[in-house]
Amino acid sequence: MADNNIRNAKLEEVEQGCVLYNLDPIIMKYHYEVDYIHSYAQDSPFFAGLAKGELKGSRCTKCGSTFATPRSHCMTCGAPTEWMDLPLTGKIHTYTTCYFGGQEFLDETPFTLILVEWPGVDTFFLSRLVGMAPEDVHIGMEVKARFRRLSQFKPTDVYFVKA
Repeated sequence: MADNNIRNAKLEEVEQGCVLYNLDPIIMKYHYEVDYIHSYAQDSPFFAGLAKGELKGSRCTKCGSTFATPRSHCMTCGAPTEWMDLPLTGKIHTYTTCYFGGQEFLDETPFTLILVEWPGVDTFFLSRLVGMAPEDVHIGMEVKARFRRLSQFKPTDVYFVKA
């Protein structure tokens, strides 16, 4: 009797699925949704800072190296770092225009990514430049940070505009 139940076991069929665009290779659109619990752990002060309109970097407690993108330990000597405030204005070190983007940026394509530099900070900060045509952007241009009014606690809560 048990063997008969195993042979007759079936998954419930549901009327949902995907939209098929192509067969060879298979290309389809399929909706996917999940609630995701995430912790920023030691990076929490960076994201809390964005919500308050602050940029946080880190400084090595031993050799003094400074990092625009914060890290818990120094890339130079390996010692722990401490939080530091970054200025809200800087200069473009380099930039690129992106004609394709992830879901976060689909409505903004093309968009400009910049590496922001500050005097006395050893690394750069990657962000978007908003409100300028790509042909008007240049290396060395002064930029200032802007923050989303309603923080999403994401790296995209900060962006830059021409200073």
